[in-house]
Amino acid sequence: MDGHFVEQITYGSPVLRSIDKVTDKFMDVHLMVDNPERQIPLFARSGADLIDVHIESSKDVFGCLEEIRAFGLKSAVAVKPNTPIEEAYKYLPLCDMVLVMTVEPGYGGQSFMTEMMTKVRKLRDYADKNGFADLDIQVDGGVNTRTAKIARNAGANVLVAGTGLFGAADMNAVCSALKGI
Repeated sequence: MDGHFVEQITYGSPVLRSIDKVTDKFMDVHLMVDNPERQIPLFARSGADLIDVHIESSKDVFGCLEEIRAFGLKSAVAVKPNTPIEEAYKYLPLCDMVLVMTVEPGYGGQSFMTEMMTKVRKLRDYADKNGFADLDIQVDGGVNTRTAKIARNAGANVLVAGTGLFGAADMNAVCSALKGI
């Protein structure tokens, strides 16, 4: 987050590089920034395995996706709640994943927008019927053990749980429950 595309600011590529030194975990970098093309090389060289760019944040989304792939990484587009999911369809040939935001990006602790499941269902149906059956569909925002089931039933197969996990009294129990969904 850069304080422009969304109000909040989070860590940059040097922190990712430090984390990458101590883990072999898959690193999904969700760029909530204006002009993501400026950040892609920094994060690609710092240990990212997949980079998501918002279709609302760049004038050249195709160029961003091609650049991510040129680094040998997986690529994804992210879609904010007010953006029609159909806007993402043209990018699918260059995507390993589409992230459907289930909150307005930028702040943790928001409520899951159940109405975004219409987008997830439309995207899953479109992907399955048009040669993109292996497309991962991720949801981010308000994910907890209750909403994870709703998202999975709609067709999402990658879930991002922030507050639902880190705000839990028993993080291990929630983690286990989410893995079982």
